[in-house]
Amino acid sequence: MPSGIPGDVSRKLNSTIESAFFDSAAVFASYGIPAKLVNGKVQPFSGGETAASLHGFLVRPYPTQSAQEPIGTAVPPTTGMANILRRGWMTVANNAGTPAQGGTVYVRIAAAAAGKPLGGIEAVADSTNTVALTGVAFTNAGDANGNVEIEYNI
Repeated sequence: MPSGIPGDVSRKLNSTIESAFFDSAAVFASYGIPAKLVNGKVQPFSGGETAASLHGFLVRPYPTQSAQEPIGTAVPPTTGMANILRRGWMTVANNAGTPAQGGTVYVRIAAAAAGKPLGGIEAVADSTNTVALTGVAFTNAGDANGNVEIEYNI
């Protein structure tokens, strides 16, 4: 059974989502990836961040009434408002390793490779190329497509 869609808040009750402006200078490649706050705007992790850089995770808005972002779109817009998960549960795409309940969530901050983009979620440490995210854990082993639920600030 599928685990969910990356960027979807999987347990709406007791999740905290706030709005923030996208920084058009830094484009998010997908939903469900870590976001940092730079000069009051959200940006994806782009390399060299620490665990303290984490501001939240980019939420896939659904339903949406904006013509800028049609329902079902996979790529976030580059301007306007973003929804950021500050506390709760979300489905993310796992790019490496095997997630386990309570397992550490890593984000790639260096040495991007095929299938391992900067800012991508991984279930295994890769030397200095990944950083463990504080307050984030996997809640299950995920599905065959690599989608898995995480909990953040719970």
